[in-house]
Amino acid sequence: MTKPVNTEYGPLAPPKRLLMGPGPTVVEPRIYGAMAMPIVSHVDAYFFEVAEDIRKMLQVAFGTENAFTMAVSGTGSAGMEAAVANVTEPGMKFAVLANGYFSDRMEEMARRQGAQIVRLEKAWGTVFSGEEAREFIHREKPHVVGYVQAETSTGAFQRGNTICEAAREVDALTIADCVTSLAGMPVRVDETGVDVAYSGTQKALSCPPGLAPITLSARALDRVRSRKSILPTWYLDLRLLDSYYGESKRYHHTAPISLFYALREALRIVMEEGLENRWRRHYVNHKAFVAAAAALGMTMHVAGEDQLWTLHTPVLPAGMSDTQLRSFLLREHGIEVLGGFGPLQGKVLRIGLMGASSTVENIEKLLAGLVEGFAEQGFRAPGDPLAAARAVWANPPASPEL
Repeated sequence: MTKPVNTEYGPLAPPKRLLMGPGPTVVEPRIYGAMAMPIVSHVDAYFFEVAEDIRKMLQVAFGTENAFTMAVSGTGSAGMEAAVANVTEPGMKFAVLANGYFSDRMEEMARRQGAQIVRLEKAWGTVFSGEEAREFIHREKPHVVGYVQAETSTGAFQRGNTICEAAREVDALTIADCVTSLAGMPVRVDETGVDVAYSGTQKALSCPPGLAPITLSARALDRVRSRKSILPTWYLDLRLLDSYYGESKRYHHTAPISLFYALREALRIVMEEGLENRWRRHYVNHKAFVAAAAALGMTMHVAGEDQLWTLHTPVLPAGMSDTQLRSFLLREHGIEVLGGFGPLQGKVLRIGLMGASSTVENIEKLLAGLVEGFAEQGFRAPGDPLAAARAVWANPPASPEL
């Protein structure tokens, strides 16, 4: 007797999307190919070869010689929690440079570790000057200083040199959120002096979400190894993960093998393009989009020198519905962009030009869709956005020093 065929659930048929939001981004076809390769065990020698390749290439991407560099099994938020939890103990003073959603999330994670929170706050979309950060850090003398280098909620880039310098002067560790900058903008962990940096795979690396690159300085590793209290999280205990990926290869968890394949291939693509060439591509496409946005009648929420090259927050014209515009783009063109939230809700778009999404072809498709979406709501662009972008591509500006 034959078994009945289940006809309720058909095969997967996801819609075709051009992902131009804050992440995930378009995934490189080669990465899908890598994920289709046969898996091995999470304790197989080949898996540890893959993990070691990832460690070495992440060192290049982060701009670090830190031996403790790896990918944590979990999204960028797992990287954030691992960073905060491992160097923070109950009663420690944790200083937060708060200017967006993800600095607030870092603060909440530190609070849950029992830390004493001190907070220096600025409006969403603004950044801290070196003088502001130094005065705050010297006044509070914290154990840990957390800041977001690339704030996904606002599109702002926070320079960290003075923050890290001031933190070392009071013997504090620094944590930097590099989720939306790694492989799209200079991170330069060692040159900046960051002690703990983490990221995610679904942004400028153009990988599926699910892994969180992280790197720790020797100072941070000493803090982790000498902590006096029991770490509340077992899964994100970096000492246990170090013993798993390190020399002992002591079993910790079943790592997501296919995602490690994906990250290795993504990093190979970064190495083949060349890190500085990749930064350059993101910068020129960023400037092209900013020029096009101006031709559409949109200013940028973040001041020019503080703008991310990977994530843009153009301010919508007065009276325009962001939900209607985003629905139009998705319905008519299959293009996904997202809106603002928190104090920026309904005021800005969040447009990601990261990794495989940051191409001339994709940006031109997006601009054409925006022109149509503006017209649908009765808004006429004061200029020609495609011509404005093409003028930048034809005569690209020099990249700034970061």
